[in-house]
Amino acid sequence: MKKSPIKILLVEDEGGLSATLAKVLEANHYGFDRANDGQVSLDLAAAIEYDLILLDVQVPKLDGISLCRQLRSQGYCKPILLMTANDSDAEVVALFDAGADDYISKPFATEVLLARIRTLLRRSKALSPGGSTQNSAANTLTWGELCLDLDSGRVTFGEQIISLTATEYNLLELLLRNPDRIFSRSVILDRLWGFDDAPTDRAIITHIKDVRKKLKAGGLTEEIIETVYGMGYRLKPYPQSAPFNFNKLVTKSTQKHQSRGVDKSESDKVLERFRGAFNQQITVLDRAKTALLAGNLETELQQSAKHEAHKLSGSLGSFGYPEGSKLARSAEHLLIKDRSLTAEEITDFSEVVTGLQQELAKTPITSTAVPISTISIFNNYRVLVVDDDAALTERLKVESEAWGFQMKIAPNITDARSCLALSMPDVMLLDLSFAETEEGGLTLLRELTERSPTLPIIVFTGRDSLADRLAVSRLGAKQFLHKPATTEQIFRAIARVLPSPKTSEAKVLIVDDDPVMLVKLSALLTPWGLEVTNLKEPQQFWEVLINTEPDLVVLDLEMPIVSGLELCQVVRQDIQWENLPILVVTAHTDPESLQQAFAAGADDFITKPVLGPELVTRVLSRIRRARPLLKPGNT
Repeated sequence: MKKSPIKILLVEDEGGLSATLAKVLEANHYGFDRANDGQVSLDLAAAIEYDLILLDVQVPKLDGISLCRQLRSQGYCKPILLMTANDSDAEVVALFDAGADDYISKPFATEVLLARIRTLLRRSKALSPGGSTQNSAANTLTWGELCLDLDSGRVTFGEQIISLTATEYNLLELLLRNPDRIFSRSVILDRLWGFDDAPTDRAIITHIKDVRKKLKAGGLTEEIIETVYGMGYRLKPYPQSAPFNFNKLVTKSTQKHQSRGVDKSESDKVLERFRGAFNQQITVLDRAKTALLAGNLETELQQSAKHEAHKLSGSLGSFGYPEGSKLARSAEHLLIKDRSLTAEEITDFSEVVTGLQQELAKTPITSTAVPISTISIFNNYRVLVVDDDAALTERLKVESEAWGFQMKIAPNITDARSCLALSMPDVMLLDLSFAETEEGGLTLLRELTERSPTLPIIVFTGRDSLADRLAVSRLGAKQFLHKPATTEQIFRAIARVLPSPKTSEAKVLIVDDDPVMLVKLSALLTPWGLEVTNLKEPQQFWEVLINTEPDLVVLDLEMPIVSGLELCQVVRQDIQWENLPILVVTAHTDPESLQQAFAAGADDFITKPVLGPELVTRVLSRIRRARPLLKPGNT
């Protein structure tokens, strides 16, 4: 069996299934130990450090749920995946209450099982204490003395380490990153699981409860997760008047970027780290040149040189060597031929390699500074880069902070699928060719077209044929970006395909003469990404309407001087605003009052006292339905 750094404890007492699962794990190069009862498993977990436990619920001596509960009570934080033939509501709740990270129902397809294993392993890998990090900056999220360190994956309260499972960690990170947003259970499921492998929303209730319990056990007396009944969960504001530092993810980089965008010292460090790799890649090309001149270029060396030229063509331009990328592209085109090179082509190749050596000795061309304002614009957007060029992706990772993007790297299609199973990004940058596998980016693009057609995808590749461009276009990619490209061009391409900033998904104008009601309604809507304008004086309505161009208006019907009914009629009499959704708020729900409201042009109504979930649901559904007809002049 091929040795693997990943080790799994397989707990299954049914001999045939245990043997089958062992073959599956072995075929996928996982190391594993097998146990056929819960007590032996408990002893093994205490003695050996496993990366994951694959556990059947019905095992003798100590059943799976009891074993899971006992491990968690002892502080065990590695992922536990339970297998069960009973996926009833009560069983699923019991599984998550016991501390399971996930479960899979029997019978199951091996592909589904492996996908869940990969997802849990990827989540927990980021939580390895003392593991290597790509960014030396202190990336932390804090709530008072509670600190979540994104580099080490540790959660601490003061000096106390709080052990969380992978799912609990990701849930806490989601809330800390978005302190003002309410997350419904369905949104949490989409963010933490994605695609088709998410559990039911009952799992969220259990994970929320477990996070609260562990934080309290770790010394945090204040309640950090607030339940907004009927709507979801959000991070509770820190109970102090001083500004609360909820996100240090870009704090240090922001201070460095205030005047010039990207931190040049960080970019230079990346370049220096990969300069040696570039030189090694050019050395391979130089060996191929020598062999060509001697007339004995072997197929293996030719293939190796072609792969290195391909990588250089994508990387060098992003590191400030655009001419180097062009030369590397020429080398790749010469080596890609099936036949032997002519004497003229060998001369051309030799000149290209010499040119590359000279180019890398030059000072790189620096890119344009990135405006600091872009950090606040794109700070909530997640970008998944699927590319096997380590030099390029490392450069993008460093510079992504200056643009305010949260970036993850997947070096191959398999890792990309795992990332997508964990959470969906807001945009994907996808290469078409991967040196170590025949499976290309078009395969993943085709999958996503069927499963997530709204995901913006930028194809970023050195391939430039009409056939490739047609295939990409037919599969729905938003943009085709040809390598080489500067990092600035790449980030601007990402910015172009993103929707409008999340902090301003739509604009709502609220008109009410009661300032208390204005504050209440605004507080209910703003956590959902809505930009709210409050108006206390209805006589200023028309001026404010024209200046703000809202996507929806909320009117109180009973107002002095100018009533909500009159304002509703004024809007409907203007052909430019006839499609503007109007929601009226009223304490009178008798048929005559409602008939008057609808006759005046109201689209919907909500009764006082206003219930948050009802208001949010009605507002968002009205905006979605009317979106194509919102702005003045649209018909």
